[in-house]
Amino acid sequence: MAVATAPGRGAVGIVRVSGRGIAPLAQALTGRLLRPRVVHYGPFLDDHGQAIDQGLALYFPAPHSYTGEDVLELQAHGGPVVLQLLLARCLSAAASAAEGRPCLPGLRLAEPGEFTRRAFLNDKLDLAQAEAVADLIDASTEAAARSAARSLAGEFSGEVEGLRSRLVELRMLVEATLDFPEEEIDFLERADLRGRLDRCLAQLDRVLATARQGALLREGMRVVIAGQPNAGKSSLLNALAGAELAIVTPIPGTTRDRVSETLQIEGVPVHVIDTAGLRSDEQASDEVERIGIARSWEAIAQADAVLFLHDLSRLDDAAYREADARIAEQLPAGAHLAHVFNKVDLVAPERVAQARAAWPPQAHAVSLCARSGDGLAELRKLLLTMAGWQAAPEGVFIARARHVQALQRAREHLVLAIAQAAHGDAVLDLLAEELRLSHDALAEITGQFSADDLLGEIFSRFCIGK
Repeated sequence: MAVATAPGRGAVGIVRVSGRGIAPLAQALTGRLLRPRVVHYGPFLDDHGQAIDQGLALYFPAPHSYTGEDVLELQAHGGPVVLQLLLARCLSAAASAAEGRPCLPGLRLAEPGEFTRRAFLNDKLDLAQAEAVADLIDASTEAAARSAARSLAGEFSGEVEGLRSRLVELRMLVEATLDFPEEEIDFLERADLRGRLDRCLAQLDRVLATARQGALLREGMRVVIAGQPNAGKSSLLNALAGAELAIVTPIPGTTRDRVSETLQIEGVPVHVIDTAGLRSDEQASDEVERIGIARSWEAIAQADAVLFLHDLSRLDDAAYREADARIAEQLPAGAHLAHVFNKVDLVAPERVAQARAAWPPQAHAVSLCARSGDGLAELRKLLLTMAGWQAAPEGVFIARARHVQALQRAREHLVLAIAQAAHGDAVLDLLAEELRLSHDALAEITGQFSADDLLGEIFSRFCIGK
């Protein structure tokens, strides 16, 4: 039992109850028997038969409900006091004597995600679909919401189940050969084991690529703008966000702490973080700026991509160029780095080319003017390229990091199985084991094989009432 709508005041609030045999509870609260799946309008009654509120009551008997159990939903006015009164009334009605016994013993407040967890345990949803419920609620872009809806409808689960079915067939062939080695018929040769393995790997690669796109839609991309003071970092954040989020002044060290904004590029959430200008502790004006610089390096270490901003107006300043080189040396190894050359409006085109040539030719680079917006479109495309985003087809489904990791493990074991198959009958037992491990990795996605601690971690992140 829980309030299923968001906290706070609203036009409508919903109290949801799930369990076994809740018809007597529904009658106690509404004063009448409720017909299944029919909306009933009327008062919700307190212990003395007085109306707490007027609203709608719906009763869904098992198994035709969200959780697979009996479900009662009370739709009342959305005031917090009203909803708390309804919760208290449900508890008191469940504990009261009805023909000498409680009408619903054991009724209690729900834990986070418990309704969806019960739906999973009662086979109304698989684990990937259950996670898609939370992803749909938390979606920050339209593309993410549509992808989550596809996963909730079972598209992702269907792809995974198709892969699992292929692996089951392959395991059956291998096990049959192991169980009947004396047979003259070569089961594996006739069944085209190698061809099936290759086709299964190709299908797995397609699903993995789509899942990576879905994970990017869900998680987004964390981008940090870094560089020396007055390079134009705050101006670039404001230009990308289309709003004056950060203070911009000619005074070095204006930005003392991280300023962030989430925007979307082609439906992909991009979390852009403006940081304090990077310079040595000796150059910092005070302790506050030194703390801001330290936080800048922390943000850079956690970033998915770093935009290293260069001020083209200071190309002739040797000290400035040396400071840029020192910053580049301190950037984390393997960081997704893009060199952004700002203030193109202040220098000639040949000077821009000269500045870009000073850095490795294979590095990502873009030239722009943060103040006027010239070059921003190219920067947005570059960010998507760095994230690995491709033009999103309609079939993209939402996915999580654990889904991608499970698919990667499944692929690794399948590749090892293909390698074993090339050695012939002598290592069939190893081939069978690799196929089993690949199959188990896929089963983790939909929950056919999941540890209890994994389930607890997943559903604890849901909101109460869902």
